[in-house]
Order: sequence, then structure tokens, then C-alpha cells
Amino acid sequence: MTRPPLPHDFQRPVPSFTVTSTDVPDGGILPEAQVLAGGDTSPQLSWSGFPAETKSFAVTCFDPDAPTGSGWWHWVLFDIPADVTELPTGAGSGDFAGLPAGAVQARNDYGTKNFGGAAPPAGHGPHRYVFTVHAVSVEKLGLDADTSAAAIGGTLGFLALGRASIVAEYENK
Repeated sequence: MTRPPLPHDFQRPVPSFTVTSTDVPDGGILPEAQVLAGGDTSPQLSWSGFPAETKSFAVTCFDPDAPTGSGWWHWVLFDIPADVTELPTGAGSGDFAGLPAGAVQARNDYGTKNFGGAAPPAGHGPHRYVFTVHAVSVEKLGLDADTSAAAIGGTLGFLALGRASIVAEYENK
């Protein structure tokens, strides 16, 4: 089976920078803590080396392998101030603990405003979970928490100065 492209393959190219996580191994298996039926916890993320003209950041988690025809948005967080370079484990819980002031957590494809863990259909094979930090050219996107994840993703495609991703897989056997 041919796998769908990654979410940024069709966006305009921008420079990459570094994103790391103490919770999610890039190129590895997504831990149970980031699975819906497991811990359902957003991972720790740190970033560096982004463009100097960055005015804010956004963080997304997208599953391009979901059998929806359009993937699945697990996490959409934007308007993170430019002086923030790390999110602690659990920042995407929905109660805004650990999130920087002014950050907006938008509705994911579960219909909730938090991180929603991996939950691929049983037997569907491995799914990729793409955690991306977007360096953004404006302080505020001018969108709200009820804007669709796809619209926010498209906006980030136009306003990104750089982006960095960690990709991990999970399979529900």
C-alpha cells in the first residue's frame, strides 16, 4: 500500500530548524503516553535554530494515514510567543496548564480543544504522527479556537518562516 504524503509536502518550502522531544523518538514508535487509550498526553517539545525574524510559533500533530481521505488533526496550538522554545509534557491537556499566555488551542478532529492521542483503527497498519513546530511571520494568526484545523494548517503553510517535525509511528493491532 502506498502511504499518503506527509502534511508539509505540498506547502511551500521553508527552512528547517531543530525540534526534539524527551517523550517522542523521531523515527521511532509513539509511546503509550501519546495514545488515546493510554496516557493521552501531549509530549514535551523543545526547538531551536529557527529564523531570527520569527514572531510566534504554532505546534501541530497530524496523522496523514487516517482512513478519512484528509488525514486526522490530533493537536493544533498557535500564537505561541516567540520567546517560548519549549512545551512541557501535558501542556496540551485542555486546561491550559503549561501553555504560555496568549497561546490558542484549537479544535482537533476529535472535536476537542486539546491534544488527542493516537487511535488508529485496529488492523489498519502503522500510522505516522507528525509533530511539527512552525516558526511564524506574525505574532497572531488572527484566527480563533473554533477555526478548523485544516484552515489553520493552510494559514500556517502561507505564514511559516520555517518548520521542524518529529515523526513517530503507532499501530493498533
